Amino acid sequence: MPTPQPFSSEHGLHSLPPYFHGFALMHIAMRRDAARLRAAAPTWNGAGGDWWQRLREVIEWHHTSEDDVLWPGLRRKDADFDAQARELHDDHEELDAAMHAVSTAIARRGDGLPHAARTFEAVLHDHLRDEERIVFPVFDRLGERAYLAEERKVVSSAPMRVMTHLQPWMFDGAPRQSVAHVSATIPPPVRLIGATLLQRRYERTLKGILK
Repeated sequence: MPTPQPFSSEHGLHSLPPYFHGFALMHIAMRRDAARLRAAAPTWNGAGGDWWQRLREVIEWHHTSEDDVLWPGLRRKDADFDAQARELHDDHEELDAAMHAVSTAIARRGDGLPHAARTFEAVLHDHLRDEERIVFPVFDRLGERAYLAEERKVVSSAPMRVMTHLQPWMFDGAPRQSVAHVSATIPPPVRLIGATLLQRRYERTLKGILK
């Protein structure tokens, strides 16, 4: 009997149930933008500063909301998750340190940024791989209804600056089918604003990072 493949978004969404896709698209967007930063770092001219600040805010919210909202919710529903949640919290601290190093290099007009960007990308990839290995089986055990109830609490914890960036950032380059599935969980007025006004604002932030 073949060994089941582990859940992972690292090589796409095909191995994941559709109700994982909102969470997974955030991880895919983080990897995408870590690669963008690495590519831009050797010729950094400061134009991507706002883009980086937005990315850092989204990642900080993502893991703070996990520590404060999602992990406690999973602990209440899955007794095996407790020790693993502590491991993930330590990973978050390492990721914060890597992002701080990037911000410091940017403040120095890019001095040291190539190294900081490579370190950030490596730490991010390792963390997301570990996180998905631990939490995706928990999501699977919970089932769609129970998991999405916890996800709604996480999304509602986002500050306004993150909330107005989140939808276009997540959907940038995402497969159409996944975008449609995740969009169906977003209230129609919010979905419309995200696809119009917020999309245009998001595209303006990209001008500083895309060559």
